[in-house]
Amino acid sequence: MLTADIPTPADLLELIDHRHPVSVTLTIASSPLPSDHERVALGLRNAIDEAERQIATLELSRSETIEAARVVEELRGLLDDPEFWEQQSRSLVVLAAPGRVQAHRLANTVTDHVAVGDRFDTGALLRSVAFPNRAFVVLLSQGSARLVEIGPDHRPREHALDLPDDHAMMLEKTATDGQADIPRADGATGDRIERERYARAVEVLVRPIVPDDVPVILAAATDLVPAYRAVNTHPLLLEDGISAHPESLDDETLSAAVREILDAQHAQELAEWREHLGTQQAEGLGSSDLAEVARAATAAAVAELLFDMDDTAEGHIDEFGTITPAPDAGAATYALVDEIAARVLRTGGRVRAVRREDLAGDSPVAATFRFPLGT
Repeated sequence: MLTADIPTPADLLELIDHRHPVSVTLTIASSPLPSDHERVALGLRNAIDEAERQIATLELSRSETIEAARVVEELRGLLDDPEFWEQQSRSLVVLAAPGRVQAHRLANTVTDHVAVGDRFDTGALLRSVAFPNRAFVVLLSQGSARLVEIGPDHRPREHALDLPDDHAMMLEKTATDGQADIPRADGATGDRIERERYARAVEVLVRPIVPDDVPVILAAATDLVPAYRAVNTHPLLLEDGISAHPESLDDETLSAAVREILDAQHAQELAEWREHLGTQQAEGLGSSDLAEVARAATAAAVAELLFDMDDTAEGHIDEFGTITPAPDAGAATYALVDEIAARVLRTGGRVRAVRREDLAGDSPVAATFRFPLGT
């Protein structure tokens, strides 16, 4: 069994394209608290029972019936797997088919759902692809240097920095003229050089730990802020930092400050994207019309798609991108925005799930295009 968090675009594509007559999707609420795991296990057991009932209604060959029984058996094995229960998040998506069982722990909330068919229901996973709710904080003062990770579903987690033994001495000047002392640069320029040397010793350790696509937030003593920014090489060091002295920040205060910065960053990015969308629409390179975006996604024209993570309107989209809405969900229908997002991913576009109020107008989708439709 594979347990993972938010899937990569390549992982999503593989799951979207999977086909087998017995493909089971279990989506249930979970919890990172061990005290809640008994309740979560009960929810998982009920979901497995429901999947078994749905499998019993399928018209399967003898070999497929045997495979289906093995799938259910492997799912039930999760209930007594201590490794599986070591780490949980707010939600759990389990995908199972002959020869594979994998679970994804998601930080966002989901609606409990059980689906059995010839493909996985990847809607919950697609909706997990949003703006990152994760950041690393560099806490830097003359007395200490720390790297703390803030995630969407866990308390601050510290990453060890293997600093040189003389790191704390880099900011100290000699107080005597003794021959044994090594004189250090003095004056404003000298202070800057020493501070940057001090900051660089931290930055070279931070850089390999933090992925390029995860923001870095600086919480540093006032005189070390420009020094660290001068030597930083991470592409997502945010302009907004934490002004409080790093040694005064407890876990709760640090987490709250990071959330506030990430929320502001998210809002700014969305505002800039909406402005960009308006420019693109004026040039025929963008749209927030559902039917037009569906056609563009089918034609591999979508560069970036934002979609409403709460929209569940179902229907069918044909090979030309024409939408046929369905009044109710059924075996032959799927969430329209999920299918559009899947088509964008297949053609190398970027997708992000957002709230409806973050989109332009009253549409569940907005997209920028690589080229105008019809060309």
